[in-house]
Amino acid sequence: MNMSRTKSLLPAFVAIFVLLFLLGGAPVAAAKSTHHDAKQLLAGNNKADGRHDIDHKGKFTTTVEVKNGKVAGVHVRHSERGDIPVKKYKTHHKMALAARAHIVYASFTSAQYTDLGTVYIGYAYIDDNGDEEIYWFPEEMILDGDTGAIEYVPTS
Repeated sequence: MNMSRTKSLLPAFVAIFVLLFLLGGAPVAAAKSTHHDAKQLLAGNNKADGRHDIDHKGKFTTTVEVKNGKVAGVHVRHSERGDIPVKKYKTHHKMALAARAHIVYASFTSAQYTDLGTVYIGYAYIDDNGDEEIYWFPEEMILDGDTGAIEYVPTS
């Protein structure tokens, strides 16, 4: 009789465990991604070899390493923690618009997500707030193309 009681309570324990796992393991909030036109930020510095700072966000400094007129890498440094890991993405969609107007017509917003035949390479890091900062270049500006890049899938 004791064995049958254990067998009847087993599904209840499994259900409670699954509910606790699902509720406890739920993400707090989806991190937002901020897209930057790195080609515009780099401006004419892609002709000069060396490291060029392209952006400062709080304690983070984003630097582009240029070799032979092409981007050889993107490095991010935190003023207190040092070097921050950078993830490399690729996509066929233009994720960062060069110049953002004050008025954006609804009919033009979908053009940002259309395939233009160009591959874009993005370098991303996670800031102190858990948000992702991504710097996008056209693939022809990158020394090693999409080597090591993973396909970018927008969260929204």
